[in-house]
Amino acid sequence: MDKTQDRKSRSVRGIVPENHPRRESILIRERLVEALDKDVVVPQGLIAQGRGECFDYLIGERTRDFAERAILEAAVLLVEAKNPVISVNGNVAALVPREIVELADTIPAKLEVNLFYRDETRERAIEKVLRDAGAKEVLGVGEDASETIPELFSERRRVSRRGIFSADVVLLGLEDGDRTEALVRMGKKVIAIDLNPLSRTSLTANVTIVDNVTRAIPALRNKILEVKGLREDERKKILTSYNNREILKSAMRFMADRLSQLSLDL
Repeated sequence: MDKTQDRKSRSVRGIVPENHPRRESILIRERLVEALDKDVVVPQGLIAQGRGECFDYLIGERTRDFAERAILEAAVLLVEAKNPVISVNGNVAALVPREIVELADTIPAKLEVNLFYRDETRERAIEKVLRDAGAKEVLGVGEDASETIPELFSERRRVSRRGIFSADVVLLGLEDGDRTEALVRMGKKVIAIDLNPLSRTSLTANVTIVDNVTRAIPALRNKILEVKGLREDERKKILTSYNNREILKSAMRFMADRLSQLSLDL
């Protein structure tokens, strides 16, 4: 039995009962394993998911007020942007393909594939997932990724001229610190979704949504619909009153306080 067949067999054996307390978490893992078989996700993406899940436990697997404040700021930035772009990696494509396409249509924004572990087979696989989910255009695939982000040396440096390279606001889901830093140096506003408030991505981004991408993307779409109904002065007030460092501090304090409380409840 080859590795793909073995993974599929284990997936079938791992059918989760409706009343299982970890059902949603396990189903997310199953989706990533299936995406691994389709060249959408690499094994390293499974490790990233596990790391994020640990931090999700610390916030009680719920969207907290610090994430809601960041989501509001992100919604205003995306609505006000001239050329907003959503960067998509394998995990995002595997976990929220329909939701990410709906978000792009609502803003509206461009979708661009950008990968640390890049090859054209994987780019095409992610493009297919997005198009199957309703995307009309997907940038950053093949020769379209012809521009280079300065001072970045991983494969993430390759971007589309019409997308990330010329964007004024970039939304990064499940991202790495190097590219976040490079994009900020280019003068772009960067919105990151990262469950780890201590990561370089979180600390460098202009707006950090400390939340699970499976919750953050639908919540962001809903907030954008609300923001579109605000007056211009109301949007500006939101932008000028936001402090990302305070958001990260709130997230860290919440995690620390919750751990302390849980230890008392044992």
